Amino acid sequence: MPEHDALKQRILSCLDEIKDPCSLAAGTPFGLNEMGIVDEVLIADDGAVTVKLRLTSPFCHMIGFFEKEARERIGALPTVTSVTLKADNGLDWSPSRISEAARARRAQHLQRMVETA
Repeated sequence: MPEHDALKQRILSCLDEIKDPCSLAAGTPFGLNEMGIVDEVLIADDGAVTVKLRLTSPFCHMIGFFEKEARERIGALPTVTSVTLKADNGLDWSPSRISEAARARRAQHLQRMVETA
């Protein structure tokens, strides 16, 4: 449905506003979607949204933060009636899931670090 496609893009934008703490610590902030943490976004006809996350580690302590931020941001979107986050066990994420644009930003950041060292 076209209206679901537009809403899904707004949801993914909201999720990219939430920065992955590990990427922040590394000096190149990545949003959850560009980090490859968002596995799937499901939108029901009644406006219920389910976001499935693929965690980077089974020891990720940030799931509570992700859930709180996602519920606030996505829940504020028009037509959204509820937000549920589901996370996997963090065993199969890999850096290959990071978006090309985010990888390019990271490479530029690393290049600048080398040049100023």
